[in-house]
Amino acid sequence: MDKEHRPYYVKASMIWAHKFYANHFLKPHFKSVGRGTTFAYPWNIEVFGPSITVGKYVNIIAAPGKRTSITVWPLTKAGGSITIGDYTVISHCARISAGINIDIGKNCLIAGYTYLTDCDWHDIVNRTFSGVPRPIKLEDNVWIGDNAIVCKGVTIGKNSVIGAGSVVRTDIPADSVAVGNPARVVRELDPETKYVTRENLLTTQPHDFVNNLRKLEREMLQDNTLFGWLRQVIFPTTNGR
Repeated sequence: MDKEHRPYYVKASMIWAHKFYANHFLKPHFKSVGRGTTFAYPWNIEVFGPSITVGKYVNIIAAPGKRTSITVWPLTKAGGSITIGDYTVISHCARISAGINIDIGKNCLIAGYTYLTDCDWHDIVNRTFSGVPRPIKLEDNVWIGDNAIVCKGVTIGKNSVIGAGSVVRTDIPADSVAVGNPARVVRELDPETKYVTRENLLTTQPHDFVNNLRKLEREMLQDNTLFGWLRQVIFPTTNGR
């Protein structure tokens, strides 16, 4: 499909359905969820285990056939936990699996098909032993690229970027770009840089931003009809012709 064929009211109804499902079926599985947090295709978001905390204005995204997983399987008597900071985005097919603790800071970007795990889950010799977990920490404004893996015991410093497909096995300092398997720093960023984050976007006249977005959507979809959308769903064609 090369364009949005739904009328605005159909799209708005689907957004409402997502909110209803998330509020009724998904949010009760979290320890807490901050205001303004949204869930795309929440029926494809798996949440399991104790002490999963989500901050405010977080976006957790799934898609049809693309499941996002956030799970805690406690491996110590103290239990396990996952904390996701304010304004962070978790993209489709991301997997975050904690046995002890995964702490994700504010304004982080977790791309699609990424995997964060603080445990090996099986020992090399004793396959019935989960191994020794070690916590993961992503500091504020970290960006994890598509298909990257962040292994147990890793801390990634603030503002750092992990390249797509990288495997992070050791700590990455702040203000760095790291790529490869194992990931190594290939570029240092200016620590004096003034980053523009999702927090900047959503705290600067947030109501105007939302209202303007809705107005733009109405204008873009104003010529769409229910019949035209259904026809495109049943008989999809290029450019809707």
